[in-house]
Amino acid sequence: MPTIKIEQASITDLQILYKIERECFFSEAFSMEEILFLIKNPNSISLVAKISGQIAGFVIGLVYDAGKEKIGHVFTLDVAKKYRRKGVAMKLMKELELKFKEKGAKECFLEVRIDNNAARKLYEKLGYEEIACLKDYYGSGVHGIKLKKVLN
Repeated sequence: MPTIKIEQASITDLQILYKIERECFFSEAFSMEEILFLIKNPNSISLVAKISGQIAGFVIGLVYDAGKEKIGHVFTLDVAKKYRRKGVAMKLMKELELKFKEKGAKECFLEVRIDNNAARKLYEKLGYEEIACLKDYYGSGVHGIKLKKVLN
């Protein structure tokens, strides 16, 4: 397995992050402006995974107040095709969860396409539970699933 280094994402990474986002998500991909907005958000945790100095993937999540508790929400997790099945997504998610906990989040939520079996398997391995079906979440006839994990 290659060495995966996790770093803070920066605005200078924007072009590459957008390219990877488009490769991963097509029609439901975030725009470059949306990615920039998320990275610049003060409640955002934006991380890149690098292999041999190249960005292999990234994750963006937000921490926000939900009543009396803080929660983490994963907005996007992307791994470039040529770096898949090398542990990149797992390492990004574990680091994001650690950062969420450092900021006081007690739970983490995310959404995934119902037909994205690879992602669903990853989230299951990480301890996420399916809590709701999201009808037409990704467009007409394209359903999602909401997942939750209690952060210990």
